[in-house]
Amino acid sequence: MKDNKSFEERLERLKIIVAGLERGDLPLEEGVALFKEGQALAKNCADQLQKAANEVKIVGDGLIEDFEAKVENEDMTDDS
Repeated sequence: MKDNKSFEERLERLKIIVAGLERGDLPLEEGVALFKEGQALAKNCADQLQKAANEVKIVGDGLIEDFEAKVENEDMTDDS
């Protein structure tokens, strides 16, 4: 099942989980379940941040324009 929550919604949920775990008053099973959920959210957020950083780098370095120009040139010289 695809999670359609935004980065900000996931991050807010992660903050709530961390606060709950830091209190230290949760039953063991609930604490473990929250820890697992938090781990998954943290990985997802980190992946999203890395993807966004890569996109910013590509755009900032002008690589998109270079790639688009190369594809356009290849399309014009393609004899098929």
